[in-house]
Formats: sequence, C-alpha cells, structure tokens
Amino acid sequence: MIPPLAVAMGDPAGVGPEIVAKAWMARGVHSLTPFFVVGDMQAISAVWDGPVAAIDRPQEAAAVFATALPILTVHNSGNTVPGKPDTEGARCALQSLETAVGLTRSGAAGALITGPVSKARLYDIGFTHPGQTEFVAERCGVSRDNAVMMLAGPTLRVVPITTHVPLASVHDLLTTELVAAKGRATARGLIRNFGISRPRLAFAGFNPHAGESGAIGQEEIDVIAPAIARLRDEGIDATGPFAADTMFHPRARANFDAALCPYHDQALIPIKTLHFDEGVNMTLGLPIVRTSPDHGTAFGIAGTNQAEPGAMIAALRLAASAAERRSEALASRDK
Repeated sequence: MIPPLAVAMGDPAGVGPEIVAKAWMARGVHSLTPFFVVGDMQAISAVWDGPVAAIDRPQEAAAVFATALPILTVHNSGNTVPGKPDTEGARCALQSLETAVGLTRSGAAGALITGPVSKARLYDIGFTHPGQTEFVAERCGVSRDNAVMMLAGPTLRVVPITTHVPLASVHDLLTTELVAAKGRATARGLIRNFGISRPRLAFAGFNPHAGESGAIGQEEIDVIAPAIARLRDEGIDATGPFAADTMFHPRARANFDAALCPYHDQALIPIKTLHFDEGVNMTLGLPIVRTSPDHGTAFGIAGTNQAEPGAMIAALRLAASAAERRSEALASRDK
C-alpha cells in the first residue's frame, strides 16, 4: 500500500476545485487510490456541496476517504470568485504546490498531482519558473535538462524536447546534448514508471519532411541524428529523425513507446487531438511521481459545473500506478 496521494488544488478561481471534487465522486467507479486536496476548503465549497473532511496530516486521509473528500487547508484564498483569478488565489495556488511537493518528497504522500494554475497570475506574485514542472524539479534538486515533461494518453506518449519558449528560440536551444539528455530521461522514466523493460524512442525532425537530407534544414543532420547515435551507443532503442507529419497515425504509433519532438506544439497537438479529455502531464526524471491533467484553468467555465474530470481521474490513476510500481521495485531490491 502506498500513502494517500497529494493533489495541489491549483488556482482556486479555475476548474481545479471542481474537477478534484468530481474525481472523488467517481472514486468507486475508477477504483481510485485515496487522495487528499492541498489548498483551500472554501474554494471547494464554492463550487460543490458534497461532503468534505478537514485533515491535519496526510495519514488521516485514508480513514475518511470513503465518505468525504479530505482537504488539508494551507491558505485561505479569501474572496476569490470562480472564473475571476486574483492575486490572493495565486498565493493559494503557490502555497498549495509548495506544501504538496514537500509532503510527497518526505514520503508522507505517495505521489503528487498538480491542478491547473495561471502562470500569468503566479508571475504577478514573483514566480520565476516557466511552469510547475520546472518548479517541482528545482524543489527536488533536479536540473531542467534532466526533468522531462511527458504527455501520456491511452494510445500515445509524447515528450517536447523544448517546452515553453518562443518558437524562434528553439533553433538555438536545440543541441545534441539536450536531445540526448531528454532521451535518456525518457527511457529511464518509461522503465521506472510504466514498467517497459526496453523502451522504444522515436525522434521527430525539426524541419518539414525531417529536412529532406539537408535540402530544407540541417538540424536533423547536425543535432538530432548525432544524439540518436549517442543514445544507441548507450543501448537505448532510439530511431529517427522522422518527418513529424507521418509519425502519429495508428500504424506509426505502434512502433514506439514515446515520441520526442523538438518543440512544444509539435508534441502537444497530436496528444491533445487524440486524448484531449484523458491526457496526463507526467514529469520524468524526478525522485517522486508527479502528474497533472493536461489542460488549463478554464476560467471561462469555472463555477458553472461544466468541467470534465476525465483528465484529473487519469492523472490520479497514472500517479497511483507509477507510485505502486516504484514501491514494488524498491521492495524487490531490498529482498
């Protein structure tokens, strides 16, 4: 048995409070591992009239989970209104994230699931990271290059090699060292979190048609192919670079366990097209398990009871299975 999972609520003005409450309501249907919310009880009560239980420690969550949603309150977001983000709500989101990371790192929580936040509002209160992934990595003592953002759905896993940067910057950021580092972290993560003994990695090209042998770009020849060769020398099953526009049809997806793409949209468009309501953001390369629903705060529908909890449920299930797999592997090594 793993400890209860910690869910950082996200921005209290977004759909985070609603989707985590709806996930709890679906706990039996999906056989969800006990979890607790880190955040503000008032934000939950503003959008949901179901049973809640205030807890002081993660260990208390399992005892009440069957009859109420356990909530560990760390910040009162005051008069934050659903759909109307403000500075106080951003402070609540950041404190919830900080606390949930600490509880998971200490082993008091079995895994970390992060709700959607508004980076614009976080920047208003001094947040300096590109996103939650980088924040969690720093708190875990892991460099950005070794922390990998993977988006996972039922039939596809993708990794953007560069993430939240302007497209014009990708050329300068894309190096053989970075591509190889992301490949190594992805392979280790697939083994550790998904139980895939020999992961198959497919790399997309940077240019249309993967550069046409240099006719319309050199990045494939100068950067990506050398990284793939390096990974293969290390025993990792890495192939490519392939033309991105032919990598994601069903027959192509059967040939790899994860696709690595040079830039953000190249990876996220196919996963969100195929699995918009089921996509999970998982950070690989961390000493803890961290997942997140692959969608934003959706302020436009917050508080209207329209938010779909599918991605949150998928994030909870993936976090639990990865944490259990890690626990079993650790127990086997200790025998």
